[in-house]
Amino acid sequence: MTTTVFLAVIGAAVMHAIWNALIKGGNDKMLNMTAVIFGHLPLLLLLLPFASLPAPASWPYLAGSVALHLGYQWFLINSYQWGDLSQVYPIARGSAPLIVAAVSVVFLGVALAPIEAIAIALIGCGIISLCLVRRSDGLRNGRAAVLALITGCFISAYSLTDGTGARLAGNVLDYYAWHTIGNILVFGTFAHIRRPTIVRDIYQRGKIAFFIGGSASFIAYCTVMWAFTNAPIALVVALRETSIVFALLIGVVFLGEKLNLVKLASTMMTVCGAVLLRFARS
Repeated sequence: MTTTVFLAVIGAAVMHAIWNALIKGGNDKMLNMTAVIFGHLPLLLLLLPFASLPAPASWPYLAGSVALHLGYQWFLINSYQWGDLSQVYPIARGSAPLIVAAVSVVFLGVALAPIEAIAIALIGCGIISLCLVRRSDGLRNGRAAVLALITGCFISAYSLTDGTGARLAGNVLDYYAWHTIGNILVFGTFAHIRRPTIVRDIYQRGKIAFFIGGSASFIAYCTVMWAFTNAPIALVVALRETSIVFALLIGVVFLGEKLNLVKLASTMMTVCGAVLLRFARS
């Protein structure tokens, strides 16, 4: 993994943590999620003049990814209804590298160097240990952990789908432009069915999530898709999940969530894994 790809994915991780914090920090999480997705529109309109249809070979992956994103976004909303950003986000993101790495090695024939495998294991195991986090009443937050793990399964599925689709598309910007269109249409329809006033509500109460969250989300995933075409998918996914560090800081500093030894230890394992991954030769 080159320095350019490494720094780009780290930047995407920061932006990803920011838009997730906007969803968790708001009282109306369905509204904020919809605002973030609709917030892709301004940058999408700037991208469309330079985009064309991706290669037909990528179309099944494009459609599959849009469907998987709907599941991911719905379970993420429900996860944040029950758990803290500093618990849900790490579990959801941390389970993905392990699943993606396993599938890449077993089914896609990807060979990982020993140091890369150790790095991915550190990142994933460190983050998944947050399942041990307790609520303020001393009870384990099992529901949030289960929902976050299901979210992680969707993340790993769409990461593998997009990684393959972006490479088959011929041009990653073409793939991402049409992916964004599909995501807006599918989730927008879903949100409208559940709440017919959703567009009006965004205009009245969702401007921050629309402009800041939407832009951060758009740039973050566009960057990751580009990285998928320049480095092994498993390594990109693992490095992207270092956004746990930024989510933890945001949760503690801005959302008033408690920092405990489990969260701190998990964060340190993630950082160590990221450092190993940076110096591993792909």
